[in-house]
Amino acid sequence: MFASVIIDQDTKALDKVFDYKIPDELNIKEGFRVLVPFGSRILQGFVVEIKSQAGYDEAKIKKVISSVDDFPIIKPEMLKLMKFMCDKFHLRLTSVLKLVVPSEMREGKVKDLFVKWAVLKPNFELQNLNKAKVQQKIVVKLQELKKAKLNDLKEEFGISAVKALIEKGVIEIVLEKINRQPYLTEREDKKVVLNEMQRKAIETVKGEGVFLLHGVTGSGKTEVYMNLISKVLQEGKNAIMLVPEISLTPQVMSTFRARFGENIALLHSNLSAGERFDEWKRLFSGQAKVVVGARSAIFAPLENVGIIIIDEQHEATYISESNPRYDTFDVAKFRANFNKCPLLVGSATPSVDIYEKTKDQEVKLVELPVRANGKELPKIQIIDMMNEIRVGNSGIFSTQLLTDLASVINDKKQAMIFINRRGFSSFMMCRECGYVAKCTDCDVSLVYHREDNRLKCHYCGKQYKVLDKCPNCGSDKIKQGAVGTERVVKELQEIFKDVKILRMDNDTTSRKNGHEKILEEFRKTTPAILVGTQMIAKGHDFENVTLVGIIDADQSLYRADYRSTERCFQLITQVAGRAGRSTFEGKVDLQTYSPRHYVYKFAANYDYKGFFKKEANLRKTASFPPYSKIIRILFSHTDENVVRDELKSCYNKLLKVREKFFDDIIYMDAMKSPIKRIKNSYRYQVIIRIKLEHCDEIEKEIFKCTEDVLKSSVFFEVNPENMS
Repeated sequence: MFASVIIDQDTKALDKVFDYKIPDELNIKEGFRVLVPFGSRILQGFVVEIKSQAGYDEAKIKKVISSVDDFPIIKPEMLKLMKFMCDKFHLRLTSVLKLVVPSEMREGKVKDLFVKWAVLKPNFELQNLNKAKVQQKIVVKLQELKKAKLNDLKEEFGISAVKALIEKGVIEIVLEKINRQPYLTEREDKKVVLNEMQRKAIETVKGEGVFLLHGVTGSGKTEVYMNLISKVLQEGKNAIMLVPEISLTPQVMSTFRARFGENIALLHSNLSAGERFDEWKRLFSGQAKVVVGARSAIFAPLENVGIIIIDEQHEATYISESNPRYDTFDVAKFRANFNKCPLLVGSATPSVDIYEKTKDQEVKLVELPVRANGKELPKIQIIDMMNEIRVGNSGIFSTQLLTDLASVINDKKQAMIFINRRGFSSFMMCRECGYVAKCTDCDVSLVYHREDNRLKCHYCGKQYKVLDKCPNCGSDKIKQGAVGTERVVKELQEIFKDVKILRMDNDTTSRKNGHEKILEEFRKTTPAILVGTQMIAKGHDFENVTLVGIIDADQSLYRADYRSTERCFQLITQVAGRAGRSTFEGKVDLQTYSPRHYVYKFAANYDYKGFFKKEANLRKTASFPPYSKIIRILFSHTDENVVRDELKSCYNKLLKVREKFFDDIIYMDAMKSPIKRIKNSYRYQVIIRIKLEHCDEIEKEIFKCTEDVLKSSVFFEVNPENMS
């Protein structure tokens, strides 16, 4: 028999299957991790297929040296998923391997954690210790406690006394495996009485297929999710629950653990290596039956899956924008089909793409149109910032927002202030010559961080000294750009001196459990104000939040992206939903310089269906997704000449594809990327927009044109979330 093996090294040259003969003495199956000879080296690989005949001259085929484990580390479903992802997203098999088997399992650098316990052996006699008083004290303690940690005994009584008792056979050492479990904060499980619409939703989601749970913020979607998972567990099956942001996992995890206990495991990129190792093994072994996590949790090694849930379906974080690039929804759909179970996606503001699919029942629509507590959604007041300027207020905050904040503080309640930009200001510019400070490795302006008094690049992380003079003309007239979270906090602290003001963005949550600490401090502090970016906009449930302020609603509106209006509507609706979630009424102050834009009219009335109709008509007229498909081919290399030459070579082939499918290709052009350089790599791209009728056939032809690119990194994206 022969094993088809992929080598565990992510390079284009090794992105193929190599055949090896299986020695008779080895019991190797598909999914096994093995050691194989490769040239002069011995490398680790994974068996993706067992076959009776090799793909080439059997006389030249080398033998598998050994298996690393005595069980398949990649389960059958995941092997099929790997092949699907390579075909669907045009990925390398070795790249997909990284997702299915995390590095902690592949590299062997993380081991199981054990605690050594000391216990008394039966039938020992205390008098046999004679005058060893310290040893007698150890024995007395163990008689009382039954067992004690070996290290604690050594620390309290000394190493020599403990060692002597071991040598005399009085005590023995017992190893206990410890699971490194994250977020162990416990909450009491709330007994919730479901309303009629929630019960109907739970009854509707069953069998195979994709379901969209369209529920307003606070409509009780989480309770629907948990009831559906309870049903699945009662049937002896497992469940996958995805959330869009790591910041949501502490809250969701504690809520789910209160309901499901040790059945819950957590997977996301911010876990320590040890935590990820233990949680993955708990899922692999079946010890844990429900996984909660960000998009990487879709690759959890669970079998017999009974339901897959994607909360906040509209979020861009479900699209991977780094290698390997994939869409979590497509991966989830494959796994749901494989397990013949429902895929449930939920949102108050579903993407235009998925809502369009409810028209022909490709996706089944389930609705929760009112809040679970029966209260009205918070009133959204649109504040014209041009009016503020006319009356002499050129500051960050409108008079109305400051008045409402003062009222919240007086009532000892809480407010959340949303601004989707971290740092103190977005750029530093010379007023004399127009020079803007930019990163030397990336074609982007640097952001001023007042707390560190540094300029930082938000793409590569590089830091620079703050400008006091213009390096171009020598002028000291330096202007700061648009405000960020740091400046908002500073100005609020100056206005409300005795109030606790917290900040939540990538800078304040970079340390372990950073999200959890900030959210927990906010939860228990009144009055308080939480200032944050998108991290605070979704999923959080604080009963004392009565006011939400949106500082610059226009920021996400005017971007060179066909989804910009949709994202603006989603952000407003989501962040507005944080207010008035309990017994207290909520209010939203939305500051804008474009108060007559149609998106604000729909958002202020929470009119998703009206917004969808308007947006769908605009996209259909302009032939944008979901009524067409956009393909982006991104080339990057540290040598601009290399990337330009390889782009040109590829584009010449693409011209032939356009000629062949002339009536189906709406638009095609090659250009520099909007951000020309990131991490010292130059970026060029080809954008192609195609009609839907023959799109799959055209996509395959387009991908073939990229196969001969040797030097540049090439990324193939369909309907990319980020066009920069």
